[in-house]
Amino acid sequence: MTPAMTELFLSAFITLFVVIDPPGCAPIYAGLTKAATAAQARNMAIRACFIALIILLVFALFGQDLLGALHIELDAFRIAGGLMLFWIAWEMVFEKRTQRREERAEKVAATPQVEDVSVFPMAMPMLAGPGAIAAIMLLQNEAEGLEGSLVVLGALVSVLFITMLALIAAGPLIRLLGDKVEAVITRLLGVLLAALAAQYVIDGLRGSFGI
Repeated sequence: MTPAMTELFLSAFITLFVVIDPPGCAPIYAGLTKAATAAQARNMAIRACFIALIILLVFALFGQDLLGALHIELDAFRIAGGLMLFWIAWEMVFEKRTQRREERAEKVAATPQVEDVSVFPMAMPMLAGPGAIAAIMLLQNEAEGLEGSLVVLGALVSVLFITMLALIAAGPLIRLLGDKVEAVITRLLGVLLAALAAQYVIDGLRGSFGI
């Protein structure tokens, strides 16, 4: 892999890791699957990540065509996507995102007939939410050629694989790390995402106004 492709992979991996946020999803998943057996929890984790992968692949592969059909310029999407990711970063730093996820999880857990949480709320919207969709489309638009696209998709698969492992090991991880450590990690990831989001906005403004 060339240095440029390595840099692209690291950029895509960090962006997707921060947006999907495996450390933040693990405690939510642990709470949702308290009543499930270890095998059931493992199967739902695998299924959730697979469904999220399919959703994000669709937007990665056909997102540009969608933008073209809607007559949306790439720089405009960079600005909008950057602002959206910045909002997610703000919520991560001030723990608003975690709070919203927990409230959603409580609603699902309070509904007895809902047993399989792999599709909702795990795959959509927790893993393949608006932020992740915007991020994968931006990254694909930044990639050059087939090799660049494959590198970005490789980063996506890697992040979702790590997420799957985090969900499977959610219970032991929470007992090991504790809530305070998870909160610190989420805040640090939020600061990093804010910087990445600002860069997307700057790039979009430069392209739109020739700055």
